[in-house]
Amino acid sequence: MKTYTTIDSPVGELLLVGEGTALVSLSMPGQRNAAAVRSDRRRDDTAFGEAARQLTAYFEGRLTRFDLDIAPEGTRFQQRVWQALDEIPYGTTTTYGALAARLEVPREEIRAVGAAIGANPLLIVRPCHRVIVADGSMRGYAGGVERKVRLLTHEGALQQMLV
Repeated sequence: MKTYTTIDSPVGELLLVGEGTALVSLSMPGQRNAAAVRSDRRRDDTAFGEAARQLTAYFEGRLTRFDLDIAPEGTRFQQRVWQALDEIPYGTTTTYGALAARLEVPREEIRAVGAAIGANPLLIVRPCHRVIVADGSMRGYAGGVERKVRLLTHEGALQQMLV
């Protein structure tokens, strides 16, 4: 049986879903294709204690790389793209094209890389927010562009805007 819990964060309430203590999904309110609390899932606030601890440390600026038991469901291609996301260092960004080149995906298939990134079920933990468009614009984050900018600013990859 899948279990879930929610935790508060600076980018809104996060929904964590898993099998045992293995994290399957981390989503945000209003996210495209977000996991949902369903009747076949049981709330278990203790199952994800380590994930909650690491997310808190990340948002406090004390953690730059997650080390969690994860079990996201996806195709082999998606898994390959998601693993490449893990290699993008904290505080940096890369482009869809550069990620596709690293994966040796032909240029005409960059959209497939973008689709796999968009299907990432582990927002924040698998840092798809670190992938930007070649011209530097912020698009394509399932959690919303505003959250993408907040996460990149938090990590120091973007300068904070003065108002």
